[in-house]
Amino acid sequence: MTSAKVKVIFSDVGGVLLNNGWGHQSRQKAARVFGLDHTEMEVLHNFIFNVYEIGKISLDDYLNTVVFNHPRHFTKEDFRTFMFAESVELPDFLQWFKAWKLRCPFRVISINNEGKELNDFRIKKFGLHDCFDAFISSCEVGMRKPDPGIFSLAMGIAQVSPEECVYFDDRLMIVQAADKMGIKSFHHQDFASTRNILEELI
Repeated sequence: MTSAKVKVIFSDVGGVLLNNGWGHQSRQKAARVFGLDHTEMEVLHNFIFNVYEIGKISLDDYLNTVVFNHPRHFTKEDFRTFMFAESVELPDFLQWFKAWKLRCPFRVISINNEGKELNDFRIKKFGLHDCFDAFISSCEVGMRKPDPGIFSLAMGIAQVSPEECVYFDDRLMIVQAADKMGIKSFHHQDFASTRNILEELI
């Protein structure tokens, strides 16, 4: 792949460098640990999580709807601590990516769907400022992937045309959405293949 025109690399975070901040496995685990009705929790989560991710409600609002809609024997802080502790880095990639970023001649910007409290926590805990020059996060811009508007916004902020950027995401549907915008997009499936693509770019 030629990098002659590339000016910006866009990348997802959850599913690429880190696990998903509050994915279905974490919710299943929470139901077991805290004795919750998982089915009810999932219905309520699916009802309101998108609203949280675009920054319209706080994490407390989300928890009031999904978890603390009944009296509980644990506190909201107990549950928040559990949620944050579920975030982990995926094998191999994060530390390699930080070292690669030092050699990268392009700007590197994240485009991710994340609620504000989780987003802020993950950026700080995992040192994501060492990976990215800027963050286009759904909670800050009021749009979430696969909305084409979030890709247009990212390109506008970076002042690049679609031909001048590439994008990585672990979800094929979102890769296809970016590709429809004219962005050269790659489906991240494992560390080795994505590492090879990034190395070729520089």
